[in-house]
Amino acid sequence: MRYFEVTCEIRPFSQEAADVLSANLAEIGFESFSETEDGLTAYIQQSVWDENLMREAIENFFLPGVEIRYTKAEAPDEDWNQVWEEEGFQPVVIPYPNGRDGALVVVHDVKHTDVPLAQYDILITPRLAFGTGSHETTRLILRTLAQLDLEGKHVIDAGTGTGILSIMAVKRGAASVFAYDIDEWSVENTKDNLLLNGIAYRDFKDLKDLKDLKDIRVAVVCGDSSVLEGQTKADLLIANINRNILLQDLPRFAASLKPKGQMILSGFYQADIPALKEAAEQQGFSLQKEASEGDWAMLLFEANALGRRDV
Repeated sequence: MRYFEVTCEIRPFSQEAADVLSANLAEIGFESFSETEDGLTAYIQQSVWDENLMREAIENFFLPGVEIRYTKAEAPDEDWNQVWEEEGFQPVVIPYPNGRDGALVVVHDVKHTDVPLAQYDILITPRLAFGTGSHETTRLILRTLAQLDLEGKHVIDAGTGTGILSIMAVKRGAASVFAYDIDEWSVENTKDNLLLNGIAYRDFKDLKDLKDLKDIRVAVVCGDSSVLEGQTKADLLIANINRNILLQDLPRFAASLKPKGQMILSGFYQADIPALKEAAEQQGFSLQKEASEGDWAMLLFEANALGRRDV
């Protein structure tokens, strides 16, 4: 595959602006990002590139007083997946809360094995998909999953990325997980990472009903939230996606949960909490917990059986 290298200059530069821009560009097909002194360098397949979408992403940039300029060039003809895998990522260590000694979760690749012992050890080969544990939102959800009772539960992992949250759910005792992502690259990455952690999976096209799961713990499918229609109701839904997609998909999320089912949302800023809380309440959810790390936030909701609406 051939890629374009798009260099974005952010004026004035800030970490928040870089994070928002990378999230916006990911929505229109960009696969990987690296920060520069004054912006981002981003990569997208030439077959996916759309000049109009790029201009819209910049014109609709909502942070006030920020100017973005970009240039596009043909990227060197390299195997980006191979480059990423060879470089790997530094292990992510999530400590126990409240200062307890030891590590709660350690996320690492196969190249980095000199890691501390942890209650939950997760192996990841990222292959450019989102979810190594290095981002604040992933860490927020991992910590929350470690505190929930998932024994024997059915979980939906919306926008699975690397599959890291599905893996954590299984390690916490979930009986079954339905994982989906709109990006086929991420779906294949999820399958690889499940096997890397000794977790059996089955392609959705081969699965008639999740209730038929025996030794197969995870069903994986490529698609958007429409794949949830007609599927088994879940005890917990996890979605680490950007604010706009969450707002769009909330009705389907609500319809996919059992009475009193729980929903974890992240992938947005603290400033987005009021909008997401209001939208979730309109779908019959009540807020149980909120947490933040830096500017990023996570919300835990519970479905009210009387207030939920199907779509």
